[in-house]
Amino acid sequence: MQPTYMPWAGYFNLISQSDVFVFLDDVQFEKSSWQNRNRILLNGQVHWITVPTQRLYLGEYINNIQINDQRNWRNKQFELIRHAYNKHIYRNEILKLVEIILDTKIKSLLSLNTKIIQAVVNKLELSAHIFFSSELNIHGQRSERLIKICNHFGCDEYLSPLGASEYLLQDGNFNNSSVRLLFQKFEPIPYPQLKQQEFVSHLSIIDIIANLGWEKTLQYIQNSN
Repeated sequence: MQPTYMPWAGYFNLISQSDVFVFLDDVQFEKSSWQNRNRILLNGQVHWITVPTQRLYLGEYINNIQINDQRNWRNKQFELIRHAYNKHIYRNEILKLVEIILDTKIKSLLSLNTKIIQAVVNKLELSAHIFFSSELNIHGQRSERLIKICNHFGCDEYLSPLGASEYLLQDGNFNNSSVRLLFQKFEPIPYPQLKQQEFVSHLSIIDIIANLGWEKTLQYIQNSN
């Protein structure tokens, strides 16, 4: 999976089902995508939180993208999130997590995203072994590369988000390999959201943590199938 910013529950559901999880960090950066933004609830409305970035040239890989700190975004975003979840019972839990964005020593988008993801993985005590595709020196187009990565780790199953099914099935490469192609079917179950009459799904994981706490967040990502 590409390393995205403060991902939603489905991202961690995928990690929870994996023995080996690989960050695809040497793929093209897409501006205004999940790679550098996500959604929270602010005063009952969906609100985007974004990491401003610098880009060297069109087609730059994610692992080369630097954070644009010429804009005073870190403190502003931290305060915005604190305001959004100030009255939630588990507000302190998410603030400890979100404090990562205040670390100005984190200069790259990849480092920021993966530190946040790894922090959640550690708190939830997920057991997947995590690697970076840029460190594997494995090349190939689309599903061809995925199969090579599976073979590299001796994995005989590849679990994919359902959204990638079209191109994976179109390629047909898994039909001729020893790797079995499986699709994740994660359906977010409504959970209590403070002062929210209608449930809003597909928000950042921090919304779930703020409302449920870590223990129930783990149950949520494992049971919402």
